[in-house]
Amino acid sequence: MDIIISNAGGVPIYDQITRQMKGLILRGELEEGEALPSMRLLAKELRISVITTKRAYEELEREGFITTVPGKGCFVAPQNPELAREETLRRVEEHLSQAVDIAKVGGVSLAELSDTLNILYGDD
Repeated sequence: MDIIISNAGGVPIYDQITRQMKGLILRGELEEGEALPSMRLLAKELRISVITTKRAYEELEREGFITTVPGKGCFVAPQNPELAREETLRRVEEHLSQAVDIAKVGGVSLAELSDTLNILYGDD
């Protein structure tokens, strides 16, 4: 599992871990039932605090992406297709919101933005 931490950009480290692990799960790179590294091991590998990895794992569990089995560790939870779709839509909305803000500042009309999205999505 490759997780890359950046100290630049202002995104909290636990959030970086959470987002990347969600992506790995949603893309199927981490499969249902697969064991995750222990919080201590992940902290050691990433050279961060165990408290940070604990917070990331708690967030992932709260959102239904992982489950914790006492004494055994954390595992990828069975994925609810609706949950996965909702997470994908949330991420898309986040990026589109940024694109809309940039378009407004740059004077790009809604029609031009819509045309660009249609081209990028593959609809002619």
